[in-house]
Formats: sequence, C-alpha cells, structure tokens
Amino acid sequence: MSYLKTLLLSFCFIYAGAISAQTIDLAPELEVFKPYLGTWQADFNVADNKPKIQDVSRWERALNGKAIRTLHSINEGEYGGESMIFWDSKKQSLVFYYFTTAGFYTQGTLKVLSPTQFVAYETVTGSKEGITKVKSTSDFKDEQFVVSTSYLKKGEWTKPEKRIYTRSNKQVIFK
Repeated sequence: MSYLKTLLLSFCFIYAGAISAQTIDLAPELEVFKPYLGTWQADFNVADNKPKIQDVSRWERALNGKAIRTLHSINEGEYGGESMIFWDSKKQSLVFYYFTTAGFYTQGTLKVLSPTQFVAYETVTGSKEGITKVKSTSDFKDEQFVVSTSYLKKGEWTKPEKRIYTRSNKQVIFK
C-alpha cells in the first residue's frame, strides 16, 4: 500500500509540474510580459479632499500562450476594462485591443524598449472626455512595475500620471 501511495504522489507532482510549466509558456514575442503575470494593485495619488482610487489588475496567459489577457477594475468595479495583447505577424508588431465598462475602446501597438520596459500607443474610440490618444510606459523592476501615462485630450497632452503596481491578493471586480 505504501508503494502505491508513493507512486500516486510522484505522479501527482510530475503532473502538477507539467501543468505549471505549460501555463507559463508564451510566444517568444510575449516573453517580456512574463514578470507581469499575476495580480497587482496601485493606489493613485489623489488630493487629500478627493476619494481614494485603487486599481486592481490581473495579467494572464491566454490562447495557449499566443496572447496576454489583462483585466482591471478601479474601486471594486466603478470602472473596468479588459485587453488582449498579441503578436500581429502581418504588422510585425505587438498589438492590443482594450474594451471598457465606460463604453469606449482603444486599439494600439506596443514597443519593447528593454527586457523590463515597454511603451504603448493607443487610439481611443468613443471617449466622452475627449481623449483621442494615450501613451504609457511600463517598467518592471524590484518586483513591481511603474506605469506613466499621458492622454491627448481635446488636442493637448496631459502631464504624465505615475502609478506603482505591487503584487496583490485582491480580485478584479466587474459590477
């Protein structure tokens, strides 16, 4: 009986290891995103008299490693969005689509600047605030990532907003 238990446990560990290895396989063009996989949160810098803003974001492997899916929600579902990042072989570029609970969407390209840094350029469709383009830079280091984002709003670029994301156990929530 002991031999059977040992054999069964060994099989379980081998199988679990194979499943784990399989879940982190990514297309070569998506390898830069491997450290981002998991759940993160950022608390925005807001004025003392303003309500707190917290973004919870989850990055996951999708489509057998051919894409990265991100989901995020602000303040437990007040606002949220979902995106798919993938390699477009025709454009020879990383591209993505981002859909939001606010009814607008973006499409964009990503340019890898280094093994830890990338920049995203987005064209916005349907923004009620007059935003037509977004540019953001993400940099992963010291087990966190920093995002700096500017918006082209009513013809003028906003001052970059900086957010620091750290690992989190919180859930992305959509209402």
